[in-house]
Amino acid sequence: MKLLRYGPPGQERPGMLDASGTIRDLSGVIPDLAGEALSPAGLARIAALDPASLPAVSGTPRLGPPVTGMKNLVCIGLNYADHAAETGAPVPKEPIVFLKSLGALSGPNDDIVIPRNSVKTDWEVELAVIIGTRAKYVTEEQALDHVAGYAVGNDVSEREWQSERGMTWDKGKGFDTFGPLGPWLVTKDEVPDPQNLAMFCEVDGVRMQDGSTRTMIFGVKTLISYVSQCITLHPGDVIFTGTPPGVGLGKKPTPVFLKPGQTLRLGIEGLGEQVQRTVAYEG
Repeated sequence: MKLLRYGPPGQERPGMLDASGTIRDLSGVIPDLAGEALSPAGLARIAALDPASLPAVSGTPRLGPPVTGMKNLVCIGLNYADHAAETGAPVPKEPIVFLKSLGALSGPNDDIVIPRNSVKTDWEVELAVIIGTRAKYVTEEQALDHVAGYAVGNDVSEREWQSERGMTWDKGKGFDTFGPLGPWLVTKDEVPDPQNLAMFCEVDGVRMQDGSTRTMIFGVKTLISYVSQCITLHPGDVIFTGTPPGVGLGKKPTPVFLKPGQTLRLGIEGLGEQVQRTVAYEG
């Protein structure tokens, strides 16, 4: 299934995408895509519905993040060996874990706001794992039992704030709009192997990233198990699993960063695409 949330920011309603690409409203069935609705039983109840019995949503409404009610937006740094190499960093011996502000979360096609005085805003297409049931001290063998599905994520990063102003990554990762997620939550039954998904990111039509989850250093099972040793994962929590090479910071001979007025298009095989416009902060 492809599950989504649509509507104005803060007023999103749950929905699903039917086989014809029509959005079907789920608000008469579940309050939102959160909590129990993301459990195996909750997803099974949704899957048993006849999409044609649900109200069709007209037009092309804004899409919000496909889940809500999360407690943690977890990110993994330098999880592709070739990305670590392009940034000049050593390959990590354990996953590098940091948290992204929940305030950074945004819809897949919402504008990315370049922070005031930013000179190093960058892009990172990432596989996002969406948790469906509480995970604490789980083994790698148990890990995928706790997954509701997967989505496209963009771990937008301000590199100066990330690496040159105190060395705490969260600052450079947590600006408003720096966490586009979606367009959909694709349930795990439609993703038989999360370690074999092609992914890309384009800026103004130029292919910048062209990679695959095959080259992750730490795979999805390992990441869920590892993170659950130190952070209790709850339904709706999201793990951004790292990015392949091709980020602006790694461009040679001169890094390339985003400026207002540009367009990003990024996607992952089977999980859909995002399109974002960069705008200057006004306020």
